[in-house]
Amino acid sequence: MIDLFGNEIIVNLSLREKFMEPPFSVLDARGGAWQERKQKWLSLGIKSELGRDAICLAQGLNDIDFRASYTGKSIFDSALSELMYGWFCVDGGSVLDPFAGGSVRGIVANYLGYKYTGIELRDEQVLYNREQANLILPDDKPIWITGDSDSELDKIEGLFDFVFSCPPYVDLEIYSELPEDLSNMDYGHFLEKYRSIIKKSVEHLKVGCYAVFVVGEVRDKDGYYYDFVGDTKRAFIENGAKLYNDAVLLENGLNTAAMRADKQFSSGKKLVKVHQNVLCFKKI
Repeated sequence: MIDLFGNEIIVNLSLREKFMEPPFSVLDARGGAWQERKQKWLSLGIKSELGRDAICLAQGLNDIDFRASYTGKSIFDSALSELMYGWFCVDGGSVLDPFAGGSVRGIVANYLGYKYTGIELRDEQVLYNREQANLILPDDKPIWITGDSDSELDKIEGLFDFVFSCPPYVDLEIYSELPEDLSNMDYGHFLEKYRSIIKKSVEHLKVGCYAVFVVGEVRDKDGYYYDFVGDTKRAFIENGAKLYNDAVLLENGLNTAAMRADKQFSSGKKLVKVHQNVLCFKKI
């Protein structure tokens, strides 16, 4: 910045002003600035819960063998989408999402000038996504492909600037009865297919570019973690994308977590999870 006399003016910007959020390994979705950005996205009319009639499994609420079923809908964080695109995708770049799910990541991407291609197994979800895009982005809509990513990725041509996704958290949410649905599989078969999809996604990523997966640990029916986060890391690393950043996203839900904590920890010594893992890989 230059003043009237040609002298350089040094402006000290805060980390938030410069990077949208401080580039720390802990991302706090509970903060005021984060929530303000999230509300701005929701005000556009994004309704990612449409089409997501999943059955969630609340794990370990009473004892180590108990997993109670209830109807719930996981909604991807629009502010996180904006942040990841701004941090790890080139301006106007192309985005591949092999687990497209709801509408958030696609609408945020194209609204910001990126070119999003997502793959989603369920046709009804794709229809809901497209309906929202027609209202919010009538002139520059994201692309959603209906089908199984493991086969659809074989049909896609070209390379992408960024891979960004949030896969099913094993069987934490059951999305459909389709045989190709990862959430219907036991962990062994889930992992086999999951690794194949990651391999093909990395093959579609340009060298030197980034992939970000948002994941979280999941317990089995006996209360033990699968190490889903570790398996995700290994799948990328084995296929040529090295782990570059490993962040924790603190969720905005401590009130409900506090309601569960007493019973959950007293009965089974299990901590209440209030975070997700944001894993960033770089293709070498």
